[in-house]
Amino acid sequence: MGSNPKILVVDDEKDLCEILEFNLSSEGFETSVAHSAEQALKLPLEEFDLILLDVMMGEMSGYKMADKIRREMQLTLPIIFMTAKTAENDILTGFNVGGDDYISKPFSIKEMVARIKAVLKRGQPNLKQTKVYKVEGLEVDANSKTVQIDDEPVSLTRKEFEIITLLLKHQGQYIGRNEILDRVWNDDVIVTERNVDVNIARLRKKIGKYGQYIKGKSGYGYAFKQP
Repeated sequence: MGSNPKILVVDDEKDLCEILEFNLSSEGFETSVAHSAEQALKLPLEEFDLILLDVMMGEMSGYKMADKIRREMQLTLPIIFMTAKTAENDILTGFNVGGDDYISKPFSIKEMVARIKAVLKRGQPNLKQTKVYKVEGLEVDANSKTVQIDDEPVSLTRKEFEIITLLLKHQGQYIGRNEILDRVWNDDVIVTERNVDVNIARLRKKIGKYGQYIKGKSGYGYAFKQP
């Protein structure tokens, strides 16, 4: 964990998000905000050190988002639930879906900061786990954002790097163009599926013989598959 931990606040109360973003930034945290679970899931969650997650939101609840993070995405970053629901069953549900802590609304900023620091300190060894994807001589390091082939560095654009990381993370599975757009181009830029194809074509060239492992299938998208 670096000197400025990255915190993601997920809550549909915009006023609360603004208060948390201001105060957490003042405490030295690098703070980002999402106003729904759906919006949050489009972000590169593996780059955050902790998520502050509201339980009661629009279509997808905080519990469902946490379950998705743990079961489908298999991410271990800490989650602190924020909610006005304090019944024992609600608290147990939060822990059962992978929550690390639970704070009741309304809360003081001092209490929130204390809980964040405690959870980060407790989970620090896990946060230092390296995320390195290696296939034969191809090595992609998601922490240092580097790519090497036979120990020689390969220069990729940010989008190309995010695409290869996404494909390697789900190696063997086809990922649709629309999902790649959602996961890689999450900054509201107007792009089309053609952007994915162009970046894939450039990526294939840059990674040499490993480019043939990136398979395209009509109606399914792209996958990284070894022969």
